[in-house]
Parts: sequence; C-alpha cells; structure tokens
Amino acid sequence: MLFRRVAPETRICHETFDLDGNMQRHHLALGLLAIGICFSGCDPNSPPPSSPKTFLGEPSSSLSSEPTSSISEPTVTTKSEAKSDVPLDIKSWEETLALVAEHKGKVVVLDLWSTSCDPCKKEFPHLVEMHNKHGDKVVCMSVSCDYVGIKGKPPESYKPQVLEFLTEQKATFQNILLNVESDVLFEKIELASIPAVYVFGTEGKQVKRFDNDAGGAEFTYEKEVVPFVEKLLAE
Repeated sequence: MLFRRVAPETRICHETFDLDGNMQRHHLALGLLAIGICFSGCDPNSPPPSSPKTFLGEPSSSLSSEPTSSISEPTVTTKSEAKSDVPLDIKSWEETLALVAEHKGKVVVLDLWSTSCDPCKKEFPHLVEMHNKHGDKVVCMSVSCDYVGIKGKPPESYKPQVLEFLTEQKATFQNILLNVESDVLFEKIELASIPAVYVFGTEGKQVKRFDNDAGGAEFTYEKEVVPFVEKLLAE
C-alpha cells in the first residue's frame, strides 16, 4: 500500500479554506435571522412595544392631566356658634335704653341676668313664656351682665357662653350683652345685685323695677312680674 505524503503547506491551506467557509455560513445565518426579526417587527398585527418605565422625578405622559378634586375636611361648629334664631348684640346701657324707647306703645320687660347667677337662670324661662304668650303686646328683652372688666377678657369673649344659654332657652327675642363692667353699671343704676326686672309702660317710661335689694323673699315672675304686666295690659 502506498501512502501519499502531503506537504505541510497544502494542509494549512485546506484548513484555512474550511475555516473561511464556516465563517461565511455563520455570517449568512446571522443575516437571515436579522431579516426575519425586521419583518416580524413590521407586522401590523404584532403587539405594540411596552411603554417605557418612568423613573421617580421624571414626568410621564401617561399620567392623567385632569385635576383631582380635593376633599375638604368638615368644619366643626360649636354649639354656641350654630346658626339659630337667637340674636345677641353687644351694646352699652344707654344704647339698650334707646332700644326700649323704640317700642313705645307696648309694654317692655327688661331682664338683667348673668350666666353666673343661678337665681337669674332659674327665672329666665318665665321671660320666654311671657314672650310666647304676650309677644304681640309685650316686648321682652334680656340684658346679660356677664362682662366684669377682667383684663384680657373683653365683652366679646363672653358671647359664646351667653349665646349658648339663650339658645337652650329658645330666647328668640332681643338679647343684649353689655359692654360696661357689671359693678360700674350696678353703681350707676343703684342696683345691689341681679336678678332684676325693669318694666316700662306704653309711654316708654319705667313703671316698676323688681329686685331683691330690700331683702326678704326673692321676687319671682309667677308671683310678682307676670301679674303686674297683665294688669298693665288690662288697663
């Protein structure tokens, strides 16, 4: 048997040829794969690409531009601030008497009281009863003497507590909170203490004052004030 000896140069050439052929086939396969991907991407039935992620701090077009309505917290309203038919004005004693004069032709009952005066609060419901019964002929008014002149506590600061009591009593008539210190007022009108009730006749003049200055039994609406007012109405 004869063996044919191949020169080394010839072996290297064949090996190089085989390597180049393999590389060409590899490049061809990659090219066909790229063309296939391109065509598949152009397919109108292919799903759209997913939206890019939005990083924190970057604006996103996918976010809704519609304004969101803000929900405000409910406003808490205290009992004394609740809307009611009970009026309360801050006035001086002189302004209060001027209001009395405006009701000439009717009997006016003016009740001086305070939220710190238990006898005053005990009798106050009878003033409301008189208003409900004789409101067409009798003008009922209340005058709060709560303001005592304490520094840092102006008359306005007493308004919530006064209005709370008046609202509980359903005092829908005219109510005044005096802006003069109670002690100054008492000295001016020569009144030792409250409760006190002023009654003005149809002529606008004071015809009676009920108070406890004389001592003895305390006056009441039922025994003294109501009978006196009804007697004036009968005249």
